[in-house]
Amino acid sequence: MNAVLIATLVTVALAILFDFTNGFHDAANATSTVIATRSLKPKQAVALSAVFNFLPAFVVGTAVANTISKTVNLDSLPAVAAGGVPYGIRVTLAALVGAIFWNYLTWHFGLPSSSSHALIGGLIGAGVSAGGMDAVSWDQVKKTVLAIFASPAVAFTIALVASLIIRAIIKAFKADEDSEFFRWAQVASSAWVSWGHGSNDAQKTMGVIAATLYSGGYLAAESAKSLEPPFWVILLAHAAIAFGTVWGGWKIIETMGLKITKITRASGLSANIGAITAIDGATHFGIPISTTQAVTSSIVGSGVGYRRRVNWLVMRDMLIAWFVTLPAAALVGFVIFKLTVLPGALAWIATVGAIAALLIWAGRLMMNAMTAEDIAAELPTDEERRSESYGIQVSQPDELNK
Repeated sequence: MNAVLIATLVTVALAILFDFTNGFHDAANATSTVIATRSLKPKQAVALSAVFNFLPAFVVGTAVANTISKTVNLDSLPAVAAGGVPYGIRVTLAALVGAIFWNYLTWHFGLPSSSSHALIGGLIGAGVSAGGMDAVSWDQVKKTVLAIFASPAVAFTIALVASLIIRAIIKAFKADEDSEFFRWAQVASSAWVSWGHGSNDAQKTMGVIAATLYSGGYLAAESAKSLEPPFWVILLAHAAIAFGTVWGGWKIIETMGLKITKITRASGLSANIGAITAIDGATHFGIPISTTQAVTSSIVGSGVGYRRRVNWLVMRDMLIAWFVTLPAAALVGFVIFKLTVLPGALAWIATVGAIAALLIWAGRLMMNAMTAEDIAAELPTDEERRSESYGIQVSQPDELNK
C-alpha cells in the first residue's frame, strides 16, 4: 500500500469522523425544542432526526458540496515529488483535524457553535499554510462570511414574525400553546429542520472527500472546480451524520432546549419555521451556512415574539464561540499542515501523533458525556411548563437580563 493511498484512507476516515461529530454536535438543532416540550422523548427525537438527516441523500443535489470543495484552489498548490503525498490531501487532512478539534471542544462546554464554519476555517488555515493567500478561493469564503450574519438575521426575523402570527391565532381561537395540535406540528417541523440539516451539512463532508479523492488521483474531473462526489460518498456522508445524531449531543441539547428561553410547543413551532426558512434557502443557493446559528437565532426570535425572558449570558458565550470558530479552526489547520511537510519521517511521526492525541482526547470526552437519561431528568413537568413562574435554567438569575 503506497503513501498516497494510506493518506487518502486516513483523510476519508477523518472526514467521516468529522461528519459524525457534526451529527451529534448539531443534533440539538432539530431536537432541542421537541425534547424541551416533551413532544417526544429524548431518544425518540434523535432517532427521528437521524432518519431525516439521511433521507436527503436520495434527493438533494451537491451544490453545497461543490462550494466546499472549491474553498481551496487545489490546482494551484505546489507539486510534490513522485511518490509523495499531494498537497491537496495534506490540506484536507489538516482542515479536518482543526474542525474535529473545535467540534469536540465546543461540545464539551455545551456551546452550539458551527461545525460548518469550523470546517471552512480549517480549510482556510491549511490552504494558506500550503500555498499562501492565493491558495484560498476568497469568493467562496465571502459567501460563508456573509452567511454568518445573514442566516441568523433571517432565522430570527422569520421566527419572530411566525410567533406573532401564531400568538394571534392562539388568542383568536383561545387555543393552548401546548395542545396536541402544536405538539404534532412541532414534531413535523422538527423533522423538516432535520431534513434541512442533512441537506446542507452532510454535503460539506461530501465536498471534502471529493477534494481528497481528486487530489489523490482517485476521482476524475476536468479541474478542482468541477468535482462531483460519487454516490457512495453521498451515502456515506449522510449515514455518518445520521449515526452522530443518534448518538446525541446531549450537552448542547441541554443548552439550546433549557438554557436560552422558555419553550412551549407553539413557540417551538415558530422557532422551527424560522430555521427551516434560513436553512432551505441557503441550501438552494449552494451556501454552506451554520444550521446551528440559524436554529439558535430562531429560538431567540420565538422567545422575543412570545415576550419571554432570554438568557443573554448564554447567548453572549455562544456569540463569542461563533466569531472565534473560523480563526481557531484555521490556526489548528495551519499548524497541522506544517506538521505534514516536516522533513522525512518526522512528517509521519508528527502528524500521526497529533491525530492519535486528538482521538484519545475525544474518546475520553465521549466516555464521560451527558446521556439521554440525564436530559430526561432535567426536563420540567407539564405542570411546571404551564406555570407562568417557570423560567429557563440559569445559574445567576439576577443577571439574566443585564
